[in-house]
Amino acid sequence: MVVRISEAEQAVLEVLWDDAPLTAATVAARTQDERGWSVQTVKTLLSRLVAKQAVDYELDGRRFLYKPMVERGVLAAIESRRLLDRLFDGRAAPMVAHLAEQGELTPADIAEIEALLKALKS
Repeated sequence: MVVRISEAEQAVLEVLWDDAPLTAATVAARTQDERGWSVQTVKTLLSRLVAKQAVDYELDGRRFLYKPMVERGVLAAIESRRLLDRLFDGRAAPMVAHLAEQGELTPADIAEIEALLKALKS
């Protein structure tokens, strides 16, 4: 199972999910506008992700080509569960209630939740 992934590590994964395998230099270039990370910073993040078994690499001559080893949906499920466990005693209903009370749910969100609940009931 994947261990905790930091926000910075997830940003690297987002680039790899969109188009892998990639070199560290390519990942750095694709995050440059938003993050301004150097190649060395990206290499550090990639090393951490390799250690966590969330990313793997292959050698292509002298280059390392990185690819994600965890799917976006799997990471979302893990992080969602952690959030529910940590903040809402493992229950989804209090989280949805909290979002509703804070005015964070749009009419489209509410319609989508209603449709999901209806599908779950049938």
